Amino acid sequence: MKELKKSKKNKKSISIDCDELQEFHDYASLNIVAVIFVFSIMVSASVIAWFSIFVMDRFNMLGRIRHSLMFLQSVMFMASVILGTVIAYFASKKFLKPLNNMIKATKIIAKGNFKVKVPEVSNPGVLRELLESFNKMTEELGGIEIFRNDFINNFSHEFKTPIVSIKGFAKQLKQDSLPKEQQREYIEIIIKECERLSAMSSKVLLLTKLENQQIITDKKDYSLDEQIRNCILLLEKQWDKKNITFNVELAPAVFNGNEEMLSHVWLNLLDNAIKYSRENGEIAVSCRETRKVNAAGGIEKTTEVKITDSGIGMDENTLKHIFEKFYQGDPARSDSGNGLGLPLVKRIIELCGGRISVQSEKDKSTSFYIYLPN
Repeated sequence: MKELKKSKKNKKSISIDCDELQEFHDYASLNIVAVIFVFSIMVSASVIAWFSIFVMDRFNMLGRIRHSLMFLQSVMFMASVILGTVIAYFASKKFLKPLNNMIKATKIIAKGNFKVKVPEVSNPGVLRELLESFNKMTEELGGIEIFRNDFINNFSHEFKTPIVSIKGFAKQLKQDSLPKEQQREYIEIIIKECERLSAMSSKVLLLTKLENQQIITDKKDYSLDEQIRNCILLLEKQWDKKNITFNVELAPAVFNGNEEMLSHVWLNLLDNAIKYSRENGEIAVSCRETRKVNAAGGIEKTTEVKITDSGIGMDENTLKHIFEKFYQGDPARSDSGNGLGLPLVKRIIELCGGRISVQSEKDKSTSFYIYLPN
């Protein structure tokens, strides 16, 4: 165990050393460019000064002073300084222009405007990478700002609706003359709205966490088909209430991933299928492994899961927006959802390196296809 911990520490120190080496390399590259730039100015000034004195000497313009070494050195020095200053001024103006543009852009970003972009240079090198990274950063910041504004507007609306409902029914309960049956009805509504708020808060927190997550942790091999069966059984109360039958065809499938994370996918999709299926309807769930030869000549394994309901279906406009946060295609059923389930499903599948697609026919059925790399 001690040797294992020691090896882990060594690996960690090696990775840190590699990062530090990369940073040192970048700084060294900039320093080398600066040194070469200054050296080029000095050499250019000296060459021009020497060439000028050579031309003057060829045309006998120096006269008696050509034999005065001290004077020639002074002339050479002054000419190099003057020429070097002039060359440095114009050259640095061009060389530092991208950096000056970036400083101006940074000041604009500090004021809250994330639409600014710095013109990129065509020459490859550290400066080009710096400008490209800066533009990517501003683009990401702009996207975050848009998401933040949309999120605040949508979340405040979704959060406000049940609170207003709870407040209204709570006021009604203050009436002493209210019949007991109505009291129970209002209490049930308040409980449902509270559960809705709780579910929405949990999904918002989970979705926010997953959107900022790039790597899946706690991965292990487990039975995917068995997980889907368990999720169906967990929702038995809902589908039994509507007398829905399940047509299940689950081939054995082993998947390497985060079991808890993927359970959110199946529970959300199955819950939607039950919710939008008609009474005495049928839901088909299938799982199979497919193999195909990729471009490199290797075997590519994919686990395909299909969930089909016998519900109300969706029109083309709804299909375009179903994976957007807080979007609800059926306003009549908005009280039973919050528009966060499918965005959550899509994000989890993307983190797993998979993809999701949907086919639907209005007033007939909807099918979700999930493809996971194996």
